[in-house]
Amino acid sequence: MARRPGSFTSVAQPVRSFWSRFAFALLLAGAFALMLLGKADILLVERFRTGVADVLAPVLEVLSRPAASVADTVAAARRLRDLRAENERLRVDNERLERWQHVARRLEAENKALRALTNFVPEPNVAFITARVIADAGGAFVRSAMINAGAEQGVRRGLAAVSGDGLVGGVVEVGGRHARILLITDLNSQIPVVVERTRDPAVLAGDNTRLPRLVYLPQNAQVLAGDRIVTSGHGGVFPPGLPIGVVTSIDEGAIKVMPYVDWNRLEYIRLLDYGLDGVVKPSGGQPPFSVMGPERSDQGRLLGLGAR
Repeated sequence: MARRPGSFTSVAQPVRSFWSRFAFALLLAGAFALMLLGKADILLVERFRTGVADVLAPVLEVLSRPAASVADTVAAARRLRDLRAENERLRVDNERLERWQHVARRLEAENKALRALTNFVPEPNVAFITARVIADAGGAFVRSAMINAGAEQGVRRGLAAVSGDGLVGGVVEVGGRHARILLITDLNSQIPVVVERTRDPAVLAGDNTRLPRLVYLPQNAQVLAGDRIVTSGHGGVFPPGLPIGVVTSIDEGAIKVMPYVDWNRLEYIRLLDYGLDGVVKPSGGQPPFSVMGPERSDQGRLLGLGAR
C-alpha cells in the first residue's frame, strides 16, 4: 500500500510541538526521578556512575594526550631556555677561571724561582738586590745575561751575581734600569778560586762552554774529580766561600768544572754587595774583558800563583 506524501510530517509535527512545550517540565521530572532513585537505591546509582566512567575513560585518555604533549613541549622549551642561560653563565665563569688559572700558574712559577734563591743565604750584613733575567747574550760578551735592575736600584759594577745554587757571574755593565752579568762560563771571565778540600788556589777561566777550566794551579796541587770549587776572595772581586761547582774531569792537565748553576733555568738572580771594590776600571774607553780586571797574562803574578 502506497504511503501518501506528507504523512510522516503530519505525524512528527505534533510530537515536536509537544516536546517544545513540555521539554523543561520533562527534564525537571527526569532529574527529580533520578534524585529519588539515588535516594532509594544508592548502590544502583554508583554502579551506573562507574559504568559511565568506564565508558568515557578511553575517550578522555585520547583527548588528554594532545594536552599533555603541549604541556611537555612548553616545559621542554622552558628547560631549553634555562639551559641556554645557564650555559652562557658557565661559559663566562669558565673564561674567568681560566684567566685566574693562568695568573695562578705564573705566580706559582715565579714563587718557585724566588724560593730557589733562598737556598743561598748571604751573611746578615750583606746588602742584596733581587732581579729577573730579561735577555741572554749580547754586546761584547758571548756568555752574559741582562737583568731588569740598574743604577736606579743601586746596582754597580763588580757585584757578585748568585742564584740559589751558586755563583752566576759578576756585573760588568750598568745602565739606569738594566745591568749585564758576565757569566762564569764566558771567555773573558777569570775568577780567583780555591779547591775547598786542599785549599789550593787557582783561577776559574771560562772558555764559552758549559764547563770552565781551572788554571794557574800550584805544581803540587792534588785535585780530584768531585772536589768542590769556591771563590777565594783574592783580588778583591768576590768574597771568599761562594760556591761555584765541582771538578768533573781531569784530562791531560785540563781540569773541567761543572757549575752548580743550571743555565737553562736561570730566571731570577741575587746581586750581593759585600762592599768590595776590586774591579779595575777600564781605560781608554774600552770595556773590561775580565771580571777580575787584570789581563790573564798577569793573573799568576798578581795572585801569587804558579802557572802549571
